[in-house]
Parts: sequence; C-alpha cells; structure tokens
Amino acid sequence: MVPRHVAVIMDGNGRWARARGKAVMAGHRAGADAVRRCVRAAIMAEVPFLTLYAFSSENWNRAPEEVTDLTSLLRFYLRHKVAELHDQNVRLEFIGDLSRFDTGLRGEIERARKLTADNTRLTLILALSYGARHDMLLAAKRVAAAALRGEIDPAALNENDFAEHLQTASFPDPDLIVRTSGERRLSNFLLWESAYAELAFLDVMWPDFDETHFAALMTDFAGRERRFGKRLAEASAL
Repeated sequence: MVPRHVAVIMDGNGRWARARGKAVMAGHRAGADAVRRCVRAAIMAEVPFLTLYAFSSENWNRAPEEVTDLTSLLRFYLRHKVAELHDQNVRLEFIGDLSRFDTGLRGEIERARKLTADNTRLTLILALSYGARHDMLLAAKRVAAAALRGEIDPAALNENDFAEHLQTASFPDPDLIVRTSGERRLSNFLLWESAYAELAFLDVMWPDFDETHFAALMTDFAGRERRFGKRLAEASAL
C-alpha cells in the first residue's frame, strides 16, 4: 500500500550546519539537495502527491539575514531548477500567504506553476509562508462572507463544505506526515488535513535525508493498519 499523499516537515538544516561548524545557509543549501532526493524517491515509489513545508509563516520572525538567505535560495531554485522538475513530469503547486513575498519571487512562483501545470507524474506542493491556523482563519472568513451574501446556510454547513475553502481543497488529505530532526510536533502544518494522517518522526537531520529513508517510510506505512476512528472489526470489513 502506497500513500497517496506524503507531507514532510523538513527540519534540522540549522542544527546540521552548526554541528559541522558551518553557517546556517550551508544547511539550507544541503537541505535543498535533500528536496531533490525526496522528489526522486517519491517518483520511484509512485506517490502521486508530495507536500514539503519549505517556509512557514513563523519563519518570517527569524533574523532578517536568514530570511533573505532563504528567499534568495528559493528564488534561485525556482529560476534554475524548475526545468529539471518539468523534465521529470512533476507539477508544481503552492500553498501559503504568497502575498508576503516580493513581486519578483511571486512572478517566479507563477512561472513555475504555469510551466508544469500539465504534468502528471507527481504533484509537488510547496508550503511557502504557510501556517495552518492562518489558512483555517481565512477559510472561516470566506464562509462567513458567503453566508452574509446568502450563498451558504450556516446551519447546513458541514466539514466537507468548510474544507472546500482551504487552500488545500484540490488535493487529497495527507496519508503520511513525516518530520525529520527528532522533533515530534506538527508546528502549525496541515492541522485540519492531518486529522487521520499517519505520523512518522525521524531522528535524521533533513540535509541527510535520502532515498533509503523514504523507502523505509514506505515500508513502515505499508505495515500500518489505518482505522480512521473505527473499531478494528469495522476497519477490517472495509
């Protein structure tokens, strides 16, 4: 059993760099190489959707020079490495508050999206300036505005209706959420969508993540029994 959607909290770049006596930016660059390995592994495993938590809404609170380094690295990869993804038949999508990025970077994001729009092998979703609570708040505001316009009956609103207002509405919920670096929390990532996701926490730092780690995750996932809140007998009957 292969997960339809794998989501990854890529953690540990800074600690990886500091442990080697390097600047934090060196960790981010090494982390970008790990992204490429992860994408290749997802393609090999025939996973249809892969979401990577690349830049959280909280990352804006980091030191200004680190924020500049992160956005510059993102700009470089969008400008120079998207062709590689396109050649691999990968479709790029983005979630998050992209309005916080400058006009040039937003242009690179849109160019990448348009270039890869018709690709079908893997949908790679980059979460940029993303925070799950912010996305849910915006969804609630959209629902409220629609109710005021008479388009939605609040009393009839259900979970599926609400989910349609999230940025992730066009993607399946993640089956597996992975976090590297030994930390064991979701950190404001896909909180609504992760309700029944399997969780995996790895002690490996993100820059050291490779295809063998991904393959091990697939093996572990295949051995799990997903119940979605049902009793064992009920789940087995499905």
